[in-house]
Amino acid sequence: MKTMETKILTEKQIDQAAEIIKTGGLVAFPTETVYGLGADALNAEAVAKVYEAKGRPSDNPMIVHIGRASDIGQLTPRLSPDIVTLIENFWPGPLTLVVKRKKGVPDRTTGGLDTVGVRMPDSPIALELINRADCPIAAPSANLSGKPSPTRAEDVIEDLKGKVDAIIKGPDCRVGIESTVLDVSGEVPTILRPGIITPQHIEAAIGKKVEMDPALYINRPRDVNAQEGSSDKPPLDFDDEEFQPKSPGMKYRHYAPKADMTVIEGNRDKVKEEIERLKALNERLGNKVGVILFEERAFIEAAHDFFAKLRDLDRQEVDLILAGALSDTDGVGFAVMNRMLKSAGYNIVRV
Repeated sequence: MKTMETKILTEKQIDQAAEIIKTGGLVAFPTETVYGLGADALNAEAVAKVYEAKGRPSDNPMIVHIGRASDIGQLTPRLSPDIVTLIENFWPGPLTLVVKRKKGVPDRTTGGLDTVGVRMPDSPIALELINRADCPIAAPSANLSGKPSPTRAEDVIEDLKGKVDAIIKGPDCRVGIESTVLDVSGEVPTILRPGIITPQHIEAAIGKKVEMDPALYINRPRDVNAQEGSSDKPPLDFDDEEFQPKSPGMKYRHYAPKADMTVIEGNRDKVKEEIERLKALNERLGNKVGVILFEERAFIEAAHDFFAKLRDLDRQEVDLILAGALSDTDGVGFAVMNRMLKSAGYNIVRV
């Protein structure tokens, strides 16, 4: 890909950014979850540029961002009562709804699926950009594919300067992990990607059970008889040609730092002891070690800070990252652990 001049815009220059989107260009912009890399979702050529800029696999579907809830009608032929209820309860906000798509939505935007993921972000900058561009905006995270998602403007500039037309330099993202993705295209509402809006939140709104996609557990070690200190590898690999992802984050290794990473899971005190032991051992071997250890129930803080910590450790050029697992019995904790395990390539030590 040829290097291009990337404009660094302020919040007051959204008109320039909107014009770039209208004419088929790429603009990175802040949302409440992570920074997104936007293109006109109904322009297949523009969406193709997103894949190229990110180095993103072409079967990985995009999430389409809209500026008004009523704009979902441009993308899907019908709204069920559940969809209407979810929109009323959670939009604008970090909930993506996977719905049946209209024929006018390009295959490039949906990864070839007959569904499309749609959300209305809760960010004044994002909403203003979408509405001034006057089109739905396809916007995966504004990072090189596979790297930690960007939650600060400097993260985006580091990855995409010279690869996109413009970057809106806005505030740090409030949430810090990507939106919850809920498939409502079938009979049973199913979470494809966990986020800060949990199954309990959704069930309370629609009054029915929400399922979790099996892919969320397929690489999660569940053998309670595993030996202490053992390292668990994923029993099945979904990074293959047989698996068609319906949501970003389901198929490929995501959020990976440059350093090797290990997640330490178990009793909290033992986790701390193991992290100190491994840190000291590796430092004696001449390795630079970074540690990510959140307070035991600081789930919201962990969601906000996790990607930023990975990025900071990359800049410090550590050789190894040791991360303490969070409880995944909490909905937000489960969402953070989903990212943490993918970041580590499912390299887990139990203590």
